[in-house]
Amino acid sequence: MSGINWILAGFAFVIVAVPLLDILYTVLAKGFSALSFKLFTEVTNGISGGLLNAITGTLVLVAGALLIAVPVGVLAGIHLSEFGRGRFGRLVRFLDDVLTGVPSIVLGYFSYVTLVIGMGWQFSMLAGSITLAIMVVPYIARFTEIAFSQVPNNLREAGYALGLREFTVITRIALPLALPGILTGALLAMAISLGETAPLIYTAGWSNFLWSGRLIHEPIGYLTYVIWSFINQPYRSAHALAFAAAFLVILLVLLTNVAATSLLRRTHPIRPGR
Repeated sequence: MSGINWILAGFAFVIVAVPLLDILYTVLAKGFSALSFKLFTEVTNGISGGLLNAITGTLVLVAGALLIAVPVGVLAGIHLSEFGRGRFGRLVRFLDDVLTGVPSIVLGYFSYVTLVIGMGWQFSMLAGSITLAIMVVPYIARFTEIAFSQVPNNLREAGYALGLREFTVITRIALPLALPGILTGALLAMAISLGETAPLIYTAGWSNFLWSGRLIHEPIGYLTYVIWSFINQPYRSAHALAFAAAFLVILLVLLTNVAATSLLRRTHPIRPGR
């Protein structure tokens, strides 16, 4: 039975790995061949040109999302870990799980109705970043809660024995030890944001120009739009840009996940007696 199970597990792995490797090979081969100097120095001109506007817009959107999501997610995770043992904490965890399972396109449509149309922001950087932030806050909160729960209680008790206040114990003792786990959650949230398309179509729109710094009333470019839109065009230049954008997205997501995994493996909570 053990041998049969190993064979079934290997067969299941092949079913998953072969299509994934085929996709990665196709994107990396065609995307790498489409890379050029002008790709990073010129903006998109119709279905040709470069991807400077899309690269810049992607980084701006992700940075804006993290600036909003990290403080909210970290504070929520700290509250759940330190004070979330009652009914309110269970409710917040339930809502956290529900929000994690909501399709991203639903969040995009919600932001389109409330931010783009309702508040009159139109397609804009801020609408896109807020939508991405709403999507990744649950992940940051859960990683923060897990990181704080791994801090030994005897360290907290030692702080209380020295006469430290609860705020000082959390910020000066628990937070430094939980910081690697929090950073891991932020990196994974960044990876999720980099690969999103549906919510940005409803909120960020698309622009062939560089971001001018305006938060609202101005659309912004991003890499995943190039992949989604340009691959359907019957032109070789459009396909080249689509594969180049896919290559850059995969590279950024891969580097982010590698950094998060490396950071997570190096996280070893202090054990009692050490």
